Amino acid sequence: MVDETPLLLSSPAPEGTAGEKEPILGAAAASLDETIERCIGGFGRAQMLQAVLVSFAWVFDAQQTFISVFTDRQPSWHCAEENPVCSAATVATGTTRCGLPPSSWAWDEPAAASMVSEWDLTCRSSSSLLASLPASSFYAGCLLGGFLLATLADSRLGRKNMLLLSCSLMSLTGLLTAFSHNIWVYSFLRLLSGFGRATIGTCALVLSTELVGKRWRGQVGVLGFFGFTLGFLSLPCLAFFLHRHQFSWRALYVSTSAPVLLYCLLVYFLVHESPRWLFVSGRAEEAVKTLAKIGAANGRESNLSDFSGLINFCPEEETARDASVFSAMKVLWEKRWTFRRLLVIMVVSFGVGLVYYAMPLAVETLDFNLYLSVTFNALSELPAALLTFFLIGSLSRRRMVLVFTLLSCAASVACGAMAKTGEAKTGDAGNIVKWVQIGLEVVSFFSACSAFNVVLIYTLELFPTCVRNSALSMARQSLVLGGVFGPMLVAVGRKEGGSVVSFGIFGLTIGLCGLFVVALPETRGAAFCDTMEEQEREESTPEATKV
Repeated sequence: MVDETPLLLSSPAPEGTAGEKEPILGAAAASLDETIERCIGGFGRAQMLQAVLVSFAWVFDAQQTFISVFTDRQPSWHCAEENPVCSAATVATGTTRCGLPPSSWAWDEPAAASMVSEWDLTCRSSSSLLASLPASSFYAGCLLGGFLLATLADSRLGRKNMLLLSCSLMSLTGLLTAFSHNIWVYSFLRLLSGFGRATIGTCALVLSTELVGKRWRGQVGVLGFFGFTLGFLSLPCLAFFLHRHQFSWRALYVSTSAPVLLYCLLVYFLVHESPRWLFVSGRAEEAVKTLAKIGAANGRESNLSDFSGLINFCPEEETARDASVFSAMKVLWEKRWTFRRLLVIMVVSFGVGLVYYAMPLAVETLDFNLYLSVTFNALSELPAALLTFFLIGSLSRRRMVLVFTLLSCAASVACGAMAKTGEAKTGDAGNIVKWVQIGLEVVSFFSACSAFNVVLIYTLELFPTCVRNSALSMARQSLVLGGVFGPMLVAVGRKEGGSVVSFGIFGLTIGLCGLFVVALPETRGAAFCDTMEEQEREESTPEATKV
């Protein structure tokens, strides 16, 4: 149990004033990480409340990420009258409706159920590009937002304000998307939505983990993954409800975007800024007040004077670090070890992101019920988060990422290879092949989910506080970059080879990229460092080199 007596930290006595000493903190507090934990505890009710509330942002993040699966889907159609051109037989053999008279066919559901049918995109030139443009625009916006906004959380705005800005922008653009009148406006608004959404998961993950002790950091980080699972799982339920009551695709944007504004109010009034970031940014007095409030909420009754020594904790050269907008990114690029580490984690993240973001879009090529297959994918997020929660504290990060990426590779390639087998079989045999194929797809997606979770936790531990949010954002941008290419591969796969092309490329990419993780150091059990100097000093010790 942690000692709850008031703790004060010493600062070096000025020359010529020997014997005049400031109040001291026990020698056990050798770093800011340990000092904060001794002041407020490793994991109390205040940290739990903040972690849960902040992690709930992932719910809305997931809904906006995968909403295109339902709003941009390719609807089915049927012949409205019997004639030699439009018949059930010709439709079954793959005849398109583009050359048919408008009166000879009809959609199987209201045209407003999907933007593809509402704007009749399937018969335009470059229809595959147009149909995939909104989803690709969203991920392109994520990339742009990640580069332009992420470093603000390390420099000017901080974690909390960046989270508020991102959620507000994503919500407002989502509401405006419901009023789009053509594919170009729709795609532009999706790009803006992705731009705003880019830093939500990053800020939520960093903010929730920087307040807890080393022992609980991995488990608290996984809370966000449970939130993402909840958002992903709620999306097909909400979409199915709106579909059954014949609401348009626009209603799905309104129902997923409006609640985010209420969430922003809760964050503004109930969530604290990260005291760790406040210290590193030179705002020590504000950090002390935050720690005092959290400590009081955890039952550690203390006065501000009990934390007064912390104001002088950070050395002057650390708090005086350049606070310009791109200062954190500059530090990442200047240091050889950080640049190499960042490059490797980005390569691994790209392969994981391609499968994670694109596979839910590709399930419609598997000749399986869309709502059921997306629900299976969403449900697979839950065991992936649970697996990460229970194993993250005891297993090697490198080995976990390597195993999950290779498993996803094998399952994805096998799923694509079975597409031809399914086409050749009918009846019960064909149904069995379809179920086996969807099973392999779920295994591949589950493995990618698990790798996704571990990669984010791993990235948190690889970089110090002063650049942590920027490094994590860069890793997430690589994940999202896979999402940019995913819709294009799915669109090409619809025409060129069905799921064979899409799933084959997905599997090979995640497998090859996952191999790069062997070039990273192991971080299990390591403490959070706050400055580049501290990180280099910790990793230069013999104990830090052990895996």
